[in-house]
Amino acid sequence: MPRTPTQSIPDQSGGNFMNIVVETSKEGIVIFRLTGKLNMVYAPTLRQEIVEQISAGHNKIVIDMSGVDFMDSSGLGALINGLKGARQAGGDLRLAAPVEQVKLVLKLTNLDRVIKTYSSAEKAFDES
Repeated sequence: MPRTPTQSIPDQSGGNFMNIVVETSKEGIVIFRLTGKLNMVYAPTLRQEIVEQISAGHNKIVIDMSGVDFMDSSGLGALINGLKGARQAGGDLRLAAPVEQVKLVLKLTNLDRVIKTYSSAEKAFDES
């Protein structure tokens, strides 16, 4: 899978960042591999990246959350927006390997019933 880093954004203090690496599988599935905090500073960037992929005709999106150590309501909004866009385009958005904090946010908002989660990005669209 080709790896293309698309965005690395330092925060105000220069210490924390959100890194987004975008991969496209030979099946046309787009995988966003995130590291850092998915919060109000970085959520708009993820939202825009997802919109661009859907606009380019990629409607199967996986967000690999294994490197995300924190997600707030803005991050949740970016995921919901991506889910809506992917489904309107006839596809889906799925999460891979969310950490406990992300799982808790999904459970508290009942979005664990709406957004499917998988143990790895590679298994997210494995229909076999």
